[in-house]
Amino acid sequence: MIGFFQIQERGSTVTREILGGLSTFMAMSYIIFVQPAVLGQCSTGGMNASAVMFATCVCSALACVIMALLANLPIALAPAMGHNFFFAFMVCGAVNMGGFGLSWPEALAANMIAGILFLGLSVFGLRAAIMNAIPEGLKYAIAVGIGLLIAFIGLEWAGIVVGKPGTYVGLGNIKNPVTLLSLFGLAVIGILLAFRFRGAILVGMLITAGAGYIATMCWGADWGYELVGRPSATAFPEVSATAGKVFGGFVPLFDHKISHVLLIIFTFLLLDVFDTIGTLVGLGERAGLMRNGQLPQARQAMVADAVGTLSGTVMGTSTITSYIESSAGIAAGARTGLAALVTAALFVISIFAYPLLNVIGFVVKVPAAELGSSLVCVPEFFNTVDCYPVVAPVLIVIGCYMLPVVKRINWDDFSEALPAFLTIVVMQFSLSITDGIAWGFISYTILKLFTGKIMRVPILVYICTMLFILYYAFGRL
Repeated sequence: MIGFFQIQERGSTVTREILGGLSTFMAMSYIIFVQPAVLGQCSTGGMNASAVMFATCVCSALACVIMALLANLPIALAPAMGHNFFFAFMVCGAVNMGGFGLSWPEALAANMIAGILFLGLSVFGLRAAIMNAIPEGLKYAIAVGIGLLIAFIGLEWAGIVVGKPGTYVGLGNIKNPVTLLSLFGLAVIGILLAFRFRGAILVGMLITAGAGYIATMCWGADWGYELVGRPSATAFPEVSATAGKVFGGFVPLFDHKISHVLLIIFTFLLLDVFDTIGTLVGLGERAGLMRNGQLPQARQAMVADAVGTLSGTVMGTSTITSYIESSAGIAAGARTGLAALVTAALFVISIFAYPLLNVIGFVVKVPAAELGSSLVCVPEFFNTVDCYPVVAPVLIVIGCYMLPVVKRINWDDFSEALPAFLTIVVMQFSLSITDGIAWGFISYTILKLFTGKIMRVPILVYICTMLFILYYAFGRL
């Protein structure tokens, strides 16, 4: 084992690799409980939470094993934050709410096509050409925009931000039990992160769930609702609820507008390409594995990413990609694929934590008036708000994690700054990742064209800009 993973050659030890794999898992294990909550929000019909959790654990483990054996890198993989929100809130979002209105099997089919394209790009080495064609400012702006969008949804799920007439949104009733529990969870996670505690998010979620359980036992009868649920009595996740359903989504997928379908596939592919490459380069630099600006075994790492995504679509989860949280394991000394193998084993073991899913991912239906919302809707069931007091703090923290790259945008060059700014704000205020990307590409091309920098714009950017313009002219409107 030591010889296969080249542990000594890379200046590591088996103990460091095991501790590194454990550290990485503790840092990223929140996705096991967050992913089912997010994909359960598909407006066209939520996905079964237990099946999503099973798919998340199994397919993440598979991707980690491939990363370990093919690429020998200490990098773990799991469903990507941001990609899952695009899947649930945009692709499977209701048309009257700005979404594309696909069912989740159709969304899985579109994601599988993007995964196949991504695998082809990885095998034939074309990924770098695409990555280099995307302007740096837009890459960072997309990441920031997605982070803010995730944080905004977290604030909504916590009851901190609610609907208000006139201003559309405003501060909710922070005295509400759901909001107080969310604020408590945010404080706990924040304090643990400030002390650089490896498993801050997971431990924070467990502490928050415990506090919610105690509060429910003491005062739940007075509120009329529970803050957290009870452990599931079901012995095993309902795997068949999502497994294999992707194959029934291909035919109806192309019953939708072809412009919408192509845009969805392109967005899935675009997000996966720059997210994966950016993460691999960043982690490779931290681990000291870069050679002449290149990461050895990068192609194999991309294959692991693509296979993870394809297996995820088959089992029932969104895009699987490399996790920046792998830096926790690298900081603990991990330098080889053995760490990824340890993380894979822990993902498999986590399947048996399934009974906790109904506790941590519990949805609380709170009367809107109790949260301080002034919006009144008909029919009456819209007057309740779905809150996730244990998961919501995690989303807010993830938004914070994704924000620092904003400093890498060239704010001194307005032809770079304005497209980045529009990408961020349009994505945030339209609640649409696709529209944010589109406005960024279009404005970037226009500004470069009229400032005499036409030759600095890659041909791929021109193509994307034309497609987005056609999308607005004939598809969106």
